[in-house]
Amino acid sequence: MSRRSGTWLRCSLITFAVVSALCVCGPALYWRFGNSFRSSDSPSSSSSCAPCHCNCPEPISLLQVPGLANLSITDCGSSDPELKSEMEKQFVDLLTEELKLQEMVAEEQARHMNITFIEAKRAASQYQKEAEKCNSATEICEGARERAEALLIKEKKITLLWEKRARNMGWAGE
Repeated sequence: MSRRSGTWLRCSLITFAVVSALCVCGPALYWRFGNSFRSSDSPSSSSSCAPCHCNCPEPISLLQVPGLANLSITDCGSSDPELKSEMEKQFVDLLTEELKLQEMVAEEQARHMNITFIEAKRAASQYQKEAEKCNSATEICEGARERAEALLIKEKKITLLWEKRARNMGWAGE
């Protein structure tokens, strides 16, 4: 039963692949071979086709569209006096103005960078002071711990000495 279903599945997949290929490639092959058969059937027609006779209107120009006719380049900005004065400037004046603007932007960026750098140095200095405080406090604590440890060892020796004396005198302990 499984061999029969496997064969049926294989046949259906092959059929599907062939039909798909024909659907995709069929129209292109039809037009390619169909045109070559038609040109060989009629000896009077050559590879060029006859002229078309159609009554298509000419494409509309943008200047013929209503509302766009007044948008000419020479008329652009004539009513705005500020834009008109800008358009009348010489090329060199425009370049010098652009350079001045770029210089102002560069100065502003340098000033901002300097302020940021000073703030970073101030924060680093503050963190350095805090770190020094922490280090000194740690050293003080470490010294106090060492002294306490030395005192504890000394106290243990004294306690052991007194306990030894008490045992020698007859104390039984706990």
